[in-house]
Amino acid sequence: MTELPVLIKDLALILMVAGIVTLIFKKLKQPLVLGYIVAGFLVSPHMPLTASVIDTESVHLWADLGVMFLLFSLGLDFSFKKILKMGASPIIATITIIFVMSMLGVSVGHAFGWHKMDCIFLGGMLAMSSTTIIYKAFDDLGLRQQQFASIVMSVLILEDILAIVMMVMLSAIASGNNPNGGQMLGSVLKIAFFLVLWLVVGIFAVPLFLRSVRRLINQEVLLVVSLGLCCAMAVFSSAVGFSSAFGAFIMGSILAETIEAERIEKLVEPVKNLFGAIFFVSVGMLVDPMIIVEYAVPIIVLILTIIFGQSLFGTMGFMLAGESLKSAMRCGFSMAQIGEFSFIIASLGLSLGVISDFLYPVVVAVSVITTFLTPYMIRFATPVYNVLERHLPSRLIRTLNQLTMSHPNSNEQSKWKRLLLQMGMNTMVYSILSAAMTAVMFTYARPLFHHLVKIDLTLFGIQLSVSDTITGVLSIMLIAPFLRAMVMKKNHSEEWKTLWAESNSNRLPLLFTVLLRSAVALTFVFYICHHLSRFTPAIVLTIGLTVLVLIVLSRRTKRNSILLERLFINNLRSRDIEAQVHGKKRPLYEGKLLDRDIHIADFDVPTDSSWMGHTLKQLELGRKYGVHVTSILRGGHRLNIPDGDYIIFPGDRLQVIGSDDQLSRFHADIENQRMCEDTEVEKREMKLRQMIIGHDSPFIGKTMEESGIRSLFSCMVVGLEEGMENLSAVSPNRLFKEGDIIWVVGEEEALDTLISSR
Repeated sequence: MTELPVLIKDLALILMVAGIVTLIFKKLKQPLVLGYIVAGFLVSPHMPLTASVIDTESVHLWADLGVMFLLFSLGLDFSFKKILKMGASPIIATITIIFVMSMLGVSVGHAFGWHKMDCIFLGGMLAMSSTTIIYKAFDDLGLRQQQFASIVMSVLILEDILAIVMMVMLSAIASGNNPNGGQMLGSVLKIAFFLVLWLVVGIFAVPLFLRSVRRLINQEVLLVVSLGLCCAMAVFSSAVGFSSAFGAFIMGSILAETIEAERIEKLVEPVKNLFGAIFFVSVGMLVDPMIIVEYAVPIIVLILTIIFGQSLFGTMGFMLAGESLKSAMRCGFSMAQIGEFSFIIASLGLSLGVISDFLYPVVVAVSVITTFLTPYMIRFATPVYNVLERHLPSRLIRTLNQLTMSHPNSNEQSKWKRLLLQMGMNTMVYSILSAAMTAVMFTYARPLFHHLVKIDLTLFGIQLSVSDTITGVLSIMLIAPFLRAMVMKKNHSEEWKTLWAESNSNRLPLLFTVLLRSAVALTFVFYICHHLSRFTPAIVLTIGLTVLVLIVLSRRTKRNSILLERLFINNLRSRDIEAQVHGKKRPLYEGKLLDRDIHIADFDVPTDSSWMGHTLKQLELGRKYGVHVTSILRGGHRLNIPDGDYIIFPGDRLQVIGSDDQLSRFHADIENQRMCEDTEVEKREMKLRQMIIGHDSPFIGKTMEESGIRSLFSCMVVGLEEGMENLSAVSPNRLFKEGDIIWVVGEEEALDTLISSR
């Protein structure tokens, strides 16, 4: 018999131990992530009392796949549109928390005399709260519907994005001996360039591809295609100098904007769970008890740094973002832990060989302890606020609340600000697309044309390469729609027209914006012509101006530019359109509620709810809880503004407006108001019996409806016996007569009552 590969033995050991440990943690209502880490510790070489993994290198390879699929799934649950709609508040809170916690981490590392790279990576680890653990804690505590929880999740999403950026930055820092400001800026610009490029091209191309093959795709094919796209982007990301995890996240974010996003998320979840479990088990395998004992003091200090740092500076960050003191404290206290991204950053440091071996198990120990404390920290926020409210002057608390920023959705931007932001964004995006297209043509098309066409021409005494000329003309034709949009877009917008009509002093600055954007567009044409020809700069500039004017005046280029933009916007909105069609999109007025304590939440009616079958008028939800039902989502349809006569069905999703307290009471009752289990289920068996109408039966001369067999006795006549084998249906208008033999269905007790009354 052939010997079983070592990897299979290791996987069997890992999955069996992980399965047993996670069942125990599930029973104890603890996060499964901790169970995987404990399982990893049990199968590690540091635990001599149990069987150990042999081929650790292969396990870590699988763990790398786990990181990639974890971030791919995170991207599927993420939308850049959500970030843009959040406004400045979550961004302010996120930047504040990450900066302060990073500095605290670096300071703690320096205080213990650790190496420079240990301190830098430690700062990155301490800045990242755990999205998985906090989401699970909110769900377990029944707080996920409250407003502060949604604010925390918004900040966590931004933290996850910045964690990706931080990983790229840390890789850049680790690659150089003395990284300077120029290298840091170059890394940031490189990230921004490829991030915008991949998102724009991906959102344009991937939905088109999926739409064209939608009828051919089943679940199996969709899973293979999705993971194929994920791995392809991971490879491409690695090729340009980023991590494979970064590319996987970007592809997940692109697929998140497609109609198939929810299907892909469900299909990928088992793959993510499997490889993610292996990753977290591999994290636990690095836990060395001896190192934890040796570094007990730093571990305790780091735990206290996270708890007090997030509680204090996290609260400050959320207050700067516009939250009241109470809401900010609940948000800040909720984030007092580190989790999966801290492990990923630590893994990055180990793989690059720039951090010490002790740092990983120290961080894992800190994460385990802070994760256990997370539910208690969330509950602890309100009592701490109550203590502050009793001891601090009420005037001080009012002042702190008044100093917070106003609601970000209530302040309209000035017309100039909106216009300049839109112009700047358009110029940046179209410049990146033009630069990328030019680079592709120069890198791939030019060598091909040089190989195919080896002819030179002489023009005005200057020798020209035909292959270079073809490359230049094609390059300009391909980027022409982008250059025209860069120059002309927003020149006829409402903001432009209003500013032009408001004052003559606005006209010169408006014209200057056109001139500036034209100069940027001209730069691309000038670069292509100058790079591929030997003309003097003056001639190249003249050619560039002429080409730019022709591009702006060309109706075909205008049509192509508008077509490309509309196609991109339709792809970007495809998931929203699908959600609106199926009644799943939240109302637009949600963010415009004046009272920040009033918001919308969704509640599912359980299948065994005692509310089902009752109308909204009978339930009196407004009188009991103070809430308003704005919509009922039922079977892919939305019933807006239901009146009191609407009946509640099991599985309905109710969209409700109310305060946190009102929604909490509503949520508690909708979960508690369930029908009791039928303790006499055996008596509910339906039976079929024969009944003969006697001469003294009260049913003689009556129809089925008049007899009350259904209404009074809860039984049903299924047929009239005619002869030995025939059983015919009974007409509703037929009168019962003596000697009729009918067959009746009902519960045994009801049948006994019916037969005894005949």
